[in-house]
Amino acid sequence: MANTVANKCLSPLAFLARSLSAPQFITRCCYHEKVVDHYENPRNVGTLDKRSKNVGTGLVGAPACGDVMKLQIEVDDQGKIVDAKFKTFGCGSAIASSSLATEWVKGKSVDEALQIRNTDIAKELSLPPVKLHCSMLAEDAIKAALADYRLKQKDGQQEAVRASS
Repeated sequence: MANTVANKCLSPLAFLARSLSAPQFITRCCYHEKVVDHYENPRNVGTLDKRSKNVGTGLVGAPACGDVMKLQIEVDDQGKIVDAKFKTFGCGSAIASSSLATEWVKGKSVDEALQIRNTDIAKELSLPPVKLHCSMLAEDAIKAALADYRLKQKDGQQEAVRASS
């Protein structure tokens, strides 16, 4: 396997090695172009106001590799996700998975967003088996953000009932 990757990466692209730094060379030859695109041009990086009742925040991590992912969603009054942001500390595959996840949740209902699976993310980004945990983190972050949003809505309803009593 290592020889195959080395041959694939080094032989046809050896002339590029002189013009690219080592990290650039490894990134461009060993990651799928979609991962590289989301890594170099991440979508929706940032934060939303976590105190807002319409914002759900999910914070997940993978102790084995050290990746940490924060994903936030903003939901309108009709239950549609109108915005999503992320901040990820991790490898290129983790950043790409976060970026893609924020793109996919936008415009979906809360229930539709729950249907996003790590296997779909991994397939879209062509992640190798060793990087599947990155797509799992993204799915977990979506679920955690949605759970936080729903908890805030439940708490808001309970406060409204108490106030009217």
